[in-house]
Amino acid sequence: MDQLNVILIASFAVSILAFVVAWLLYRWLIGIKVENKRALELSELIRDGANTFLKREYRYLAYFCLIVACFILLFLPKPIWRGDILSNISMVLAYVSGTIFSGLAGKIGIAVATRANVRSAEAAAKHGISLSFLSGFRGGAVMGMAVVGACLLGVCGIYTLTGNATTLLGFSFGASTMALFAKAGGGIFTKTADISADLVGKVTLGLPEDDPRNPAVIADNVGDNVGDVAGMGADLFDSNVAAMVAALVMGISLDQQSGGNLNVMTVFCYAAVGLFASIVGVGTARLKEGTSPTRVLNFSTYVTTAVYIALTAGLTALLNFSWRVWGAAAVGLAVGLIIGLTTDYFTNDERPPVRSVAEMSKSGPAFTILSGISYSFLSVLPAMVGIAVAALLAYLLCNPLGDGYAMYGIAMSAVGMLSIVGMIVSNDAYGPIVDNARGLVEMANLGDDALEITDELDSAGNTVKAITKGFAIGAAGLTVISMLGAYMTEVNAAAIEQGIIKAGEVLLKGFDIIDPLVFFGLIVGAAVPAVFSAMLMRGVDRNAVRMVGEIHRQFDEIDGLKEGAEGVTPEYDKCIAIATDGALKELIPAGLFAIIATLVVGFVGGVSAIGGFLTGNIVSGLLLSLFMSNAGGLWDNAKKYVEAGNCGGKGSEAHKAAVVGDTVGDPFKDTAGPSINTQITVVSLLSSLMASLFLAFSLFS
Repeated sequence: MDQLNVILIASFAVSILAFVVAWLLYRWLIGIKVENKRALELSELIRDGANTFLKREYRYLAYFCLIVACFILLFLPKPIWRGDILSNISMVLAYVSGTIFSGLAGKIGIAVATRANVRSAEAAAKHGISLSFLSGFRGGAVMGMAVVGACLLGVCGIYTLTGNATTLLGFSFGASTMALFAKAGGGIFTKTADISADLVGKVTLGLPEDDPRNPAVIADNVGDNVGDVAGMGADLFDSNVAAMVAALVMGISLDQQSGGNLNVMTVFCYAAVGLFASIVGVGTARLKEGTSPTRVLNFSTYVTTAVYIALTAGLTALLNFSWRVWGAAAVGLAVGLIIGLTTDYFTNDERPPVRSVAEMSKSGPAFTILSGISYSFLSVLPAMVGIAVAALLAYLLCNPLGDGYAMYGIAMSAVGMLSIVGMIVSNDAYGPIVDNARGLVEMANLGDDALEITDELDSAGNTVKAITKGFAIGAAGLTVISMLGAYMTEVNAAAIEQGIIKAGEVLLKGFDIIDPLVFFGLIVGAAVPAVFSAMLMRGVDRNAVRMVGEIHRQFDEIDGLKEGAEGVTPEYDKCIAIATDGALKELIPAGLFAIIATLVVGFVGGVSAIGGFLTGNIVSGLLLSLFMSNAGGLWDNAKKYVEAGNCGGKGSEAHKAAVVGDTVGDPFKDTAGPSINTQITVVSLLSSLMASLFLAFSLFS
């Protein structure tokens, strides 16, 4: 048995181990008994709302995916009347598999998160912070193990069955389209509810956070799950698959030239080790009394990183992999951690930027907005420089290995950055679980001590969520830069197949921005993320207006609701229905716009224009995504800092201004910002899949 088969078997084994660990964590979680009937009832309302949304969203997306699958069957990798029908069928099956795996990861995450929230709340009331933290974190870890296990299992399966680079792109495209709409739809839902609950509850009526009298409070908690659990899980699943596939596309091409399989082996080996390291990291998470939850989460992340670096170094020496490629992967991981720390600096309420914005809020909402925007633009620089340095170092490290290795090095840098994604997803899913737990403690009246515990856990969750968003954006940035290399590989392969160039020659080695076609694509590509963001935020805006009207109607028409009379409850389902209907109505147009823009540029300007389009899209998208995600996190934590009793505390003018800032930041950080990096990945994969058609049919090329 050769080394590649051994590594593939080991990769399958590690992915199955991840599912076993997820199952064991789930069984441990379910073993925690919930005795408070009110908390259990509210938790079931949240779970039912989340499942209703997911069921309708997935049914909606199934029709869209069916249309895309029919298009792939007819035209990709070649028009069906010109090529081998089996290639088109395998591409369709890979695409459908990508959508199913992505959807399944989201479904598992929701199922666990909506059970972990009430157990974390109950533990806070009866057992203290340690068990409450562990319930939230292990609930998130089930999602983390499921997402990365599904990713490695899917990519290994497709490669083992086909060994074809283009088919792998189909699997990744399926994951990306699902992630795009899951993140956009979940983001619209969650921010519709969040904005409406805050505007009417806090600003107009002066209700506390998570007050059960607020008709939008259950929809708000449902939104935490569909946006931050299912949506972010699908997003990171997509980024991880795309990074692996980009590296494999170039690795397969390089191995064909050398006659070996070392580059493909390296990708699978490093990815499997990353998942194993995440399993180890998850096992180290323990919170003792008096210890900061944020410190525990960061410690587990550092353990995961150290295990990954040590094991990959050992395997690189043992299996004779290139140390230059290992260096590229290590650089990517280091930059990922730096981006996370940078995000933490600008969004943590213990740091100067958040406290400065809170202080400025004393002067009114205009100063809250202005200072928040200023700091958020500043926060873009270190992250963008970090991505640029990672790409440059990876390029320089691997360029001496030969033609094509420079871009492969960048792809491996992205694989390195995403190697600990199992731990990152676990941290990210922990956030909404403890946020829900805090809401359940408030709504079920579980006591001030439990509220204090869940507030502390929620604060750590907000910080970690901001860090993981920055990490996800940075990872997507490196991934799509490497996708440029995959795109050029596909163009050159198509050019040889169509007889445009001879075998061994290269049609596309880079992009000249002075070329008018490249410049045309560059400008259009740079504009797409801005328009895409605007469409999503307008969707939130329109939907929130409808929900605010419904909340006011209920307070006006339901006697005793405002006073909190015994036995009087809001019509929670009405707000959930508004958020669901609006999200499903608004999620498709923005995604379709990005896809159609790519097709138009490709068929008008050809492969050179698409090169410019992708470059502009990457730079503009990363800038906007980082800015919006950090702005939202900064305003959110500035509001929480004021609510903790600083700068006048709750009910003060500073608090009202901070709530306005948080309301503006909500669609920034949870709808548009994180969705942009998925949009970049989708158009990059679509361009690679369509490369042969753009080469054969374009207006000006």
